Amino acid sequence: MRVQRVAALVLPPQSTFELACAAEVFGVRRPGLAARYTFQVCAERPGVVPTLAGYDMAVNEGLSALETADTVVIPGWHSRDEAAPRAVLDAVRRAHRRGARMVAICSGAFLLAEAGLLDHRRATTHWRLAAEFAARFPDVQVEPDTLYVDLGDIATSAGTAAGIDLCLHLARTDHGAAYAAHVARHMVMPPHREGGQLQYSTAPPAERAPESLAPVLDWAAERLYAPLTIDDLAARAQVSSRTLARRFAEQLGVSPGRWLLQQRVTAARALLEETDLPVETIAVKVGLSSAANLRRRFHSLVRTTPAAYRRSFGRHEGDGSW
Repeated sequence: MRVQRVAALVLPPQSTFELACAAEVFGVRRPGLAARYTFQVCAERPGVVPTLAGYDMAVNEGLSALETADTVVIPGWHSRDEAAPRAVLDAVRRAHRRGARMVAICSGAFLLAEAGLLDHRRATTHWRLAAEFAARFPDVQVEPDTLYVDLGDIATSAGTAAGIDLCLHLARTDHGAAYAAHVARHMVMPPHREGGQLQYSTAPPAERAPESLAPVLDWAAERLYAPLTIDDLAARAQVSSRTLARRFAEQLGVSPGRWLLQQRVTAARALLEETDLPVETIAVKVGLSSAANLRRRFHSLVRTTPAAYRRSFGRHEGDGSW
């Protein structure tokens, strides 16, 4: 499997956390995990780049690094009140035109929008910046409650930790659920967070969900093999089915049934990657009852068949790691 090149374009003053989101997922070598990415940092001018954390960092690569990158990450842009340097915008546009995947974390979406890459397309950014973003770029379809938006060639995320969510999602898209889960475990992170940004915003207390769904989510995740129903989840949460549906909508942005299906398909993905079990056996293990049902549900969410997914992401003979 070809190693993919990732280049992070830093812009002074650079946020260290947004850069670290990309570096942790794409740039750190981990025991027992084959290298799937190379990672480098570049700037408009190589040299010293100031950060928001009170120290400077030395960057050796210039904009030419974007010419060969498979993925270009913009880890925030905190000088968005100023016009972006023309050389930076031109380099970003050229990278996108030749097929590089463009990834913006938090305020990095402003740079992609200024480059014209988000016109008439969906995007997100930190919830505190969403109104400013929409006002400055009226042609962009801003989604203020989304943790990240992946359009294939362009992806944007909400603030700070949502950058990790997006990077893990991209790793999962590139190399499968088991690979991303392995990276997430090393980071002591969930491989996928549910919900949107509004659960973290400063909404009045009366507007927030009264009680966390975490206990019932953990309980259900351990019993995917069982024929769980919405009523089972509601009984575990000690609320009515209607109240449960409302809490799922408020906290996760999906219905209980949709969430349960997503967990079952995610579990099936991991089994397809890590085992040689027949599809029929996997279907039973994840609570989807039959191979036909698994294939139908799998295709609706992953847009491919279990067999094709296993060919792409399963372990192969002689391959000791993901």
